[in-house]
Amino acid sequence: MMNLKQFLSHPLFRIIGEEAREMGVQAFAIGGFVRDLILERPIEDVDIVCDGDGVELAERCASRVQATRVNVYKRFGTAQFVHDGLDWEFVGARKESYSKDSRNPQVEPGSLEDDQRRRDFTMNALAVSLQSANFGEVVDPFDGLKAIASGEIKTPLDPDTTYSDDPLRMMRAVRFAAQLGFHIEEGSFEAISRNAHRISIVSQERITTELNKIIASANPGKGFRLLYHSGLLKLVFPEMEALHGVEYVDGKGHKDNFFHTLEVLEGVAEHSDNLWLRWAAIMHDIAKPPTKRFQPGIGWTFHGHEDMGSRMVPRIFKRMRLPMDHKMRYVKKLVFLHLRPIALTKETITDSAVRRLVFEAGEDIDDLMILCRADITSKNEKKVKRYLANYEKVLERIEVVEEKDRIRNFQPPVTGEDIMEHYGIGPCREIGVIKQAIKDGILEGTIPNERDAAWEFMIQKGQELGLKHP
Repeated sequence: MMNLKQFLSHPLFRIIGEEAREMGVQAFAIGGFVRDLILERPIEDVDIVCDGDGVELAERCASRVQATRVNVYKRFGTAQFVHDGLDWEFVGARKESYSKDSRNPQVEPGSLEDDQRRRDFTMNALAVSLQSANFGEVVDPFDGLKAIASGEIKTPLDPDTTYSDDPLRMMRAVRFAAQLGFHIEEGSFEAISRNAHRISIVSQERITTELNKIIASANPGKGFRLLYHSGLLKLVFPEMEALHGVEYVDGKGHKDNFFHTLEVLEGVAEHSDNLWLRWAAIMHDIAKPPTKRFQPGIGWTFHGHEDMGSRMVPRIFKRMRLPMDHKMRYVKKLVFLHLRPIALTKETITDSAVRRLVFEAGEDIDDLMILCRADITSKNEKKVKRYLANYEKVLERIEVVEEKDRIRNFQPPVTGEDIMEHYGIGPCREIGVIKQAIKDGILEGTIPNERDAAWEFMIQKGQELGLKHP
């Protein structure tokens, strides 16, 4: 609790208490701010609740500290301003009631107790008094401190009511478990399973926001296991849920691609915080269910799953309201290329194959290699050890070839404009043939990645095509 006491020494907390007294109301710091202080997590915003007009209290306090701007959101009865690099948000205490077909509550003024009762989890219902008589006293009617100490996620009220009223809270429960390493209380988890179908009334944007927070968390694999076992995964991400299961024919089974995907995700998470690289890990085998075939004498195959998977990426991103820009194209590219480095570990590594890999991956080659290393999973330790050794050889070859040939972010030393100007012609088939020949020559190692060599090669190809310099 020392961190809480230290933070409450900020002068604005005393000012809030003084202005609340002048208004004849009580004010409290509340919610995630209190939770994160206790857990010693980074603080970016401070939530203040009062049993009166939160907007007036915000404006009074902003005037005292000479905040330049107060943002008022009349629809929600909240106000916010920035001070000392923190967002300070004020709201009047309220109580809520819900209709069956909406997670947007009917709101009316209430007491502090009403406000705490409407919170999603006991750890988020903690409040701290800002009144001078009991400044810094924790108001904890639902044993939130005990829940934090035991790492437990539970609801202040009946969990069926809590999750049915606002089904997004089910995703938030999973997200906090993944972020904080907490466990969801048994009765609460059972209620999530019973109410999973209610997630249908939540907008896709809100679901995706929580999903991204799970993926970006310290333990995304744990989050997806909870989503799967609760029944939420098949509703919010059916393509991923379809990866689960093992099918046997003639006594031969394939690996469970769902749990393999979680291993890959966790492997990537150990080396990168890049949300979109983690998405690539999630999506790398997404097309294995539709490409699964059993071939007698060979076993299970998933031919072309990297190509089909890359084509599934835009469709899934669009449905999930994920960005359809360079982030989507990045994930699509990594899914398409994810087998290439692994394939190189199974054969003699040629400079030509390495050049083509680096050319296609471009500036994302390092991320691709993180993904591919994580993709080396097997219960056969000798097999994993052999693949990892070969993987290191591929990394070494990439470094050597890149230093020598500068293929990453490849730009042709002779451009199409150069070729047209030299021969005095406009765009035509021959120009494309020469450009492709120069690129292939550099990637195959026939010519170095230098302008003089590429120019001579251009002249040679031009002669073969019957082109003449005017």
